[in-house]
Amino acid sequence: MTTYTDTQEFEGASFVRASFKDATMRFSDLSGVTMRSVGVGGLDIDSHDLAFGSLYVNGVDVVPLVEAELNRQFPGRELQKAQTPAGLREAWVAVQAAWEATVADTPPELVDAHVEDEWSLAQTLRHLVLATDAWLRGAIQRMPQPFHEIGQIFSSAEEMGFDMSIFRPEPPSYDEVLAVRAERQQQVTDFLSTATPGLLAEEREDPWGGRWTPTVGDCVRVILEEEWAHLRYIRRDLALLR
Repeated sequence: MTTYTDTQEFEGASFVRASFKDATMRFSDLSGVTMRSVGVGGLDIDSHDLAFGSLYVNGVDVVPLVEAELNRQFPGRELQKAQTPAGLREAWVAVQAAWEATVADTPPELVDAHVEDEWSLAQTLRHLVLATDAWLRGAIQRMPQPFHEIGQIFSSAEEMGFDMSIFRPEPPSYDEVLAVRAERQQQVTDFLSTATPGLLAEEREDPWGGRWTPTVGDCVRVILEEEWAHLRYIRRDLALLR
């Protein structure tokens, strides 16, 4: 099967009576794509940013329907958009309880197992360490070097010029992952325990160098979004692995 990587050759293209059956698209931009009279049986779409846009199926924007169903499947997820210190504290408690249940219910033989190119549970927890480091320790607290060496960096980081020497090349033990993860969870808890409306309104810089100027509250909400999104991913994959 042919693989197309880092290409823009299909932007604005038209495909007529073409077959994309069983094709896989990862980390690709499908914004503005129009499909008419297409067969979509078994079409599987997963977008981390779905809630920030629209997706029309037969003239209906299905994003609100998807969000409502995900909130039903993951009680407490609806709190991730909270605007007050009390609301964010409640949101953090909810997502940590959901994660605690998932980690506790995962048998030891599955913590390093993964589906295709997806991350294992251990790798996912390491990525959440990275997310906390970036948005709490980096963006909010402005630490010069906020990252723990076991963090699981995203695949395009090196191409973006990120200093990969920060991270340990060999994978840590699962016990170490759980210990560092617990430390980072406690740091978020401690921060939220004293957060005020004035602090949440302060502006910060995007830790990944983007043009966005988030508030402290926005940074906390990114952490919550990362937590819920990766919980959904890992529960999906664990269900398949079981």
